[in-house]
Amino acid sequence: MNERPNPDELLSRLRAEDEHTQRAKLKIFFGASAGVGKTFAMLVEAHERRRSGVDVVVGLAETHGRRETAALLDGLELLPRRSIPYRGATIEEFDLDAALARRPELIVLDELAHTNAPGSRHRKRWQDVEELLGVGIRRIHDAQRPARREPVRRRRRDHRHPAERNGSGRDPRSCR
Repeated sequence: MNERPNPDELLSRLRAEDEHTQRAKLKIFFGASAGVGKTFAMLVEAHERRRSGVDVVVGLAETHGRRETAALLDGLELLPRRSIPYRGATIEEFDLDAALARRPELIVLDELAHTNAPGSRHRKRWQDVEELLGVGIRRIHDAQRPARREPVRRRRRDHRHPAERNGSGRDPRSCR
């Protein structure tokens, strides 16, 4: 017996697959601490993707004064940053609207956990990322393991004689 698939089921499966392929992918470079090379590795990959024909744009990359990392920005298109006045100073932020208008295939964006300046569309950069992914822009990003915020516990050194410490009057290191 020849069972034909239900056309409505086929159509809904095709639509679901199409939605899944339209949503962009996110690649995160994860590091245990600052200075381990996350941004450097992202920019190296951006160059590799560009050489393979992908339309790559750097949305924001923090070089932190590292010359080797800054040198990797050469040859890549950089989106201009958005200037936001804040408490008498000007803050340079990632320009989400410029990225959406440019619509590259791939955007490099640093500092996933960053809190955006007041007046930005989203409070956190990861929310900017969600919006980019929703319109089909693939992203590569870095993330740093949060520092542990536990207090440092130091042992207080006891300078008393061992016999005085245990209260027995006997040296705990003695054999008897």
